Amino acid sequence: MSRVGKNPVTIANGVQVSVTPSNEVVVKGPKSTLKVAMRPEISAKIENNQVVVTRKSDDSPVRALHGLYRALIQNAMTGVSQGFTRNLELVGVGYRAAVSGKKLELSLGYSHPIHFEIPEGIEIKVEKQTNISVTGASKELVGQVAAKIRGFRPPEPYLGKGVKYSDEKLRRKEGKSAGK
Repeated sequence: MSRVGKNPVTIANGVQVSVTPSNEVVVKGPKSTLKVAMRPEISAKIENNQVVVTRKSDDSPVRALHGLYRALIQNAMTGVSQGFTRNLELVGVGYRAAVSGKKLELSLGYSHPIHFEIPEGIEIKVEKQTNISVTGASKELVGQVAAKIRGFRPPEPYLGKGVKYSDEKLRRKEGKSAGK
């Protein structure tokens, strides 16, 4: 058995879970509704206020999918009840961000501002013009949006300028040294 896959997912208070005939787990909570579509080799059922994920064979790829789908269901459960947040920091002179409507405007030292369309299901807050908070129910979508924003100007190793995750540790490089 998969060490991750054999653990049942406990259904949180205020969260409704159903398994459709097309092998899809639908998780409804106070924040959102998420669906986890599963491959036919994996099945889920609800027992004693828990979601139990089982697999049909013991082949290696199916064993890997067993733990994957259990983790995806757990992330959906956490997302609809609590949500996920990723924090970014802008480091650099003149680097700033602002939210206007459904767009995030970034000034990152280029000759033009960057306008990023905020996807559906994601909420972006800007504190102090240099701190960006990306929040949403889907862990995958929150991470993807944060990575996309970071990709506009990744931190460089000499001065540390750019967009970085707030918990990211940068390896700094030494600059040029004086000749002998």
